[in-house]
Amino acid sequence: MPELPDITVYVENLATRLRGATLQRLRLLNPFLLRTAVPPIATVEGRRVLGVERLGKRVVLALEGELFLVVHLMIAGRLHWRPAGAKPGGKGTLAVFEFDAGSLVLTEAGTQRRAALHLLAGRSALAAADPGGIDVFAALAQAFAERLRSANHTLKRALTNPALFSGIGNAYSDEILHRARLSPLALTRTLDDAAVARLHEAVRAVLAEWTDRLRAEAAARGGWPDKVTAFRPEMAVHGRFGQPCPVCGSPVQRIVHADNETNYCARCQTDGRLLADRVLSRLLKDSWPRRVDDLD
Repeated sequence: MPELPDITVYVENLATRLRGATLQRLRLLNPFLLRTAVPPIATVEGRRVLGVERLGKRVVLALEGELFLVVHLMIAGRLHWRPAGAKPGGKGTLAVFEFDAGSLVLTEAGTQRRAALHLLAGRSALAAADPGGIDVFAALAQAFAERLRSANHTLKRALTNPALFSGIGNAYSDEILHRARLSPLALTRTLDDAAVARLHEAVRAVLAEWTDRLRAEAAARGGWPDKVTAFRPEMAVHGRFGQPCPVCGSPVQRIVHADNETNYCARCQTDGRLLADRVLSRLLKDSWPRRVDDLD
């Protein structure tokens, strides 16, 4: 799922191309993409783009007349820029936003159609669609700590809760917790002030570093982020199960739950303890290793 760094780079590139441009035509190629009926989607055609914004993990096109097109990419949705007159793409194309200089194409890989498009009228409607998570770059240490401790959840759950923190998902939460040297299963209200401060610093550092990295990568590719993915070889732990931790060299571990996988380094984050995996630990029972040193 595209997270804050990816969405930020999308927004920056779209703002460069679209501010002041007119949306000539919006073609919906999948009827399930649009999740609102009022106002009618046809009302966006012929309106100028006044700005491009980020709302959590959503991309917002602000149009004249206080209309807002809100694109939620979910897991497999991606945005592409095509020159004027170019073909929109294959069967994974869900929508084409046609402008004078080119087209913004929304695609989604796979067969599950989770990406969503909303058309909202007025700033109040846009504000109501905001999950409520705080901007981690704007939040001072005290505000961050208060939000983190507002409920007693695991750190992984708290960081990825859009009602608590804006724009953080599965991938970057793993990277943040590794940087902060904290267990993904530690409870928020058990952390001392030093640990919370370390987490606050890690959140801002990891997201800023990856935003800069993706921004530079997009510039090197002609100015568009066409390689948006949650799995990158430069990451410390996310998606690197079994590979060596870049800090200590221990094999990266994982916790699997439904469609999500949490990756962590036992030596760096849990004092060498292996966290129970919902699948393997129940299967192996007494044979489940308790510490990273017990692994063959």
